[in-house]
Amino acid sequence: MDTEVAPAVEAVAADIAEMEIRGAATIADAAADALATQATASDAETAEQFRAEMHAAAGVLYDTRPTAVSLPNALRFVFQSMEGTTVESLRQSAVDAVEQFRDQLDRAQDDLGEIGANRLRDGDTVMTHCHSTDALACIEAALDQGKELSAVVKETRPRNQGHITAEQLREWDVPVTLIVDSAARRYLDEVDHVLVGADAVAADGSVVNKIGTSGLAVSARERGVPIMTAAQTIKLHPGTMTGHTVEIEMRDEAEIIGPAERDEIGDIAVENPAFDVTPPRYMDAIVTERGQFPPESIVTLMRELFGETSARPWEDPV
Repeated sequence: MDTEVAPAVEAVAADIAEMEIRGAATIADAAADALATQATASDAETAEQFRAEMHAAAGVLYDTRPTAVSLPNALRFVFQSMEGTTVESLRQSAVDAVEQFRDQLDRAQDDLGEIGANRLRDGDTVMTHCHSTDALACIEAALDQGKELSAVVKETRPRNQGHITAEQLREWDVPVTLIVDSAARRYLDEVDHVLVGADAVAADGSVVNKIGTSGLAVSARERGVPIMTAAQTIKLHPGTMTGHTVEIEMRDEAEIIGPAERDEIGDIAVENPAFDVTPPRYMDAIVTERGQFPPESIVTLMRELFGETSARPWEDPV
């Protein structure tokens, strides 16, 4: 059976894998749009062939970033909404599902920002880690409320995503102090709130986010600085309700050491985990577009949204 994947889908997958497309919401949006592209481009002659092509496209997208659960949640939304017995009915339902998903995605971040902004006070200094559009939405909403904020931004090596956060905050005229990651504990004495995003949130309230989040959370708790995670519900990981653990992506060693440096140092092992896991006891709140939750209560929301299943409908046999 011909299961050709559209070149545009392959291109999106490559951009996600190479982090040209980054940020959980942006990844989810791109993945959903790629499925719409596949549906529109398909020359399938039968419903069976069309489904096979959509499954193949979803598989290519899913394999790009195993830790970013927003991606499979986007795929899950489209496949659960895709229905029909003819190619045209399947195509139209897929395109409609993608449009609905993207509309919900647009509204979710604004709603989340309004909720998260209520935790920030006028005059607060906020410490950030990595680059999270959800976390920035909270700051933007607080600024829209007339609050004055300043920020301490961790550069977040090895890819320095903190620089993106710093640039955005300066566009909003927020005073920014950029620091190296290892200086975080020193500067916690000067901040009022730590605000991070998430790539996935497990059923027990554990937060999977950019490497370094866990250490920051432990230090914040020791210093008595409240820390919250801003995460749209597309980042909730339904698979963890059945005991599955979140796969942590290991990235290329070239991000942290070049061939010449490696040769100079000698025979060493190099590991580059992209994410770590912060236990729920170190987080004060998880803020979503559905409200804010103590980490231990997030499973209630997950059951409401996903039931008890961890199924990946795009992997169902055709």
